[in-house]
Amino acid sequence: MSNTHGNGHGHDDFAFEPIRGLPETPPEGERILWQGAPCWKGLAIRSFHVRKVAIYFATLAVWSVTEVLYDGGTIAQAAFALGGLAPLAAGALGLLTLFAYLYARTSVFTITSRRVVMRFGLALPMAINLPFTKVDGAAHRQYRDGRGDIPLQLKKGERIAWLHLWPFARPWNLRQPQPTMKALVDSQKAATILADALGAFVATEAELDQASQTPATQTPPSKPARLAGAGNSGMRATLTGDRTGSGAGNREPAVAAPNS
Repeated sequence: MSNTHGNGHGHDDFAFEPIRGLPETPPEGERILWQGAPCWKGLAIRSFHVRKVAIYFATLAVWSVTEVLYDGGTIAQAAFALGGLAPLAAGALGLLTLFAYLYARTSVFTITSRRVVMRFGLALPMAINLPFTKVDGAAHRQYRDGRGDIPLQLKKGERIAWLHLWPFARPWNLRQPQPTMKALVDSQKAATILADALGAFVATEAELDQASQTPATQTPPSKPARLAGAGNSGMRATLTGDRTGSGAGNREPAVAAPNS
């Protein structure tokens, strides 16, 4: 798998990565199952809100023209009012679109057999490592244009600052921010792979738990993972016992039947 990610000038800002999107080579036994990046158009619309900003400036333009004409102004005066507003609108929309493009170009999401890694950032690139042991659940939301988001719900007590996640944080979840793989063109495929990976991880952990317990204390195995359907759907998570034998803490996530 190539780790080249040039910027068009023969320079690779991420040449230090042994594998594109990962700060280090995965340990033995961990497999990369899927890698993807956000679509800049989806980011522009849903994270940088260029459509809402365009509507705002359009409304402002109509209001300005209406006000000039209502006060007895001429068409030339109305056009002059629009001429003063157009550069502001073009500059704002252009800047937001540029940021969306740059974030899409420098972001990589990775699903392995043990974790999710989100690498993104412009001036200060960062890689957020999300082991399955810290993931309490996942959801999949697919939009009409075919693109989709996959937010990850972290276990209680696990928290990443919303500003550290932006623009890849689920909207309106400030108290318990959720890392979100946004604007994925193949979100359905990624969600399926993630559900299968979580299910396989939980099954493996359950087998290890069973092997470490006596027959009298053995617990039933976890249910296998199932993928939720397209739309506003979720892959709900349950928790199994820990592997330490203490009966509390370090519990592992398991994807249960989806909630629509």
